Amino acid sequence: MHERKSFMKMVTIVGARPQFIKAAAVNRAIQRLNKRGKRIQEILVHTGQHYDTLMDKVFFDELELPRPLYHLGVGSGSHAKQTGLMLERIEAVLRIENPEVVVVYGDTNSTLAGALAAAKLNIPVTHVEAGLRSYDRTMPEEINRLLTDHLAAFLFCPTDQAVQNLLKEGIEDGKTRRVKNVGDVMYDSILYYSKKAEKKSTILKELGLLAPNSSLRTPYYYLATLHRAENTDDPKRLRSILKALDELGRKIPVILPLHPRTKKVMRAYGLFSRFKNIKCIEPVSYLNMLKLEKNAKAILTDSGGVQKEAYWFRIPCVTLRDETEWVETVRSGWNKLVGTDPRKIVQEVNQLEKRRPAEKRKGIFGDGKASGEIVRKLIRRFV
Repeated sequence: MHERKSFMKMVTIVGARPQFIKAAAVNRAIQRLNKRGKRIQEILVHTGQHYDTLMDKVFFDELELPRPLYHLGVGSGSHAKQTGLMLERIEAVLRIENPEVVVVYGDTNSTLAGALAAAKLNIPVTHVEAGLRSYDRTMPEEINRLLTDHLAAFLFCPTDQAVQNLLKEGIEDGKTRRVKNVGDVMYDSILYYSKKAEKKSTILKELGLLAPNSSLRTPYYYLATLHRAENTDDPKRLRSILKALDELGRKIPVILPLHPRTKKVMRAYGLFSRFKNIKCIEPVSYLNMLKLEKNAKAILTDSGGVQKEAYWFRIPCVTLRDETEWVETVRSGWNKLVGTDPRKIVQEVNQLEKRRPAEKRKGIFGDGKASGEIVRKLIRRFV
């Protein structure tokens, strides 16, 4: 008779700041269950995909996420180089730790490398945020999602649509029950950290973003984020987006926290001096970002996570892409896909006040308890 273990060892692979946020939510659930007598050992592995202090260390501090036991120091590079180095170094960690399960998040190179290294060692892979599809295979993120989902033994989806995407690909056969809609762990984080952000963040005052003669309830700026390779690595698309932001910035401040990739490209093409109506700032911490999002007049972004955060905060969002994996935010009316045409971007933003988004539908992204559900299901399987 097979003897069940009294504890579970899991290796968590992270490398980019959205993954730190998701992992922090699951880590809190682990700590809560351990206090109730469970025995879960989590080994945190940081690939080093994000290595800038403002993209990395500050996040661990704010999120109260334990320091990684392993930091692989991979850094930047081509997709092949970065993924290859991660594979080699993650495999070495897994051979040392020999966990029951490996947990990966989202759709980065760290996600794929962690899943592939574990699968080749016959260690079950858990993919959190499984089933997302943009159906654009020119995006590296889409390739990472597809491959990780087909490697995973357990697929925790954030929405019903994500489940349906996996069913269409034949990943769930109705018997194994590998696929489960648990809700979105990012929603867990929003509920937990937004209150802290309101109390601790002073970013609006620091940036002089308080509306004249008004309270914080009157939005007086647009918030923009820009980081996806499809936009930053294409000079034409990048210039088009910046042209739109610059035009909008003539009337209302446009705040653009600069991703290191975006900053590097803008500097290479001499774009800082060309677009002077955009207030470019250094990357901000998670709490500061939440404060900026919650009080913005509107958000312009190419980030999937920011699209959802805009939806949760009920801030109108304009997405600087031609498609999105978060179709629910578009269907709700809070998000609009505009691509990169500067005229269309400006037009849509100017129409925001006339647009009346539908009310936020309850339950689309779960109830804010996804992380606890994930950990409980893994415990039932491995302990």
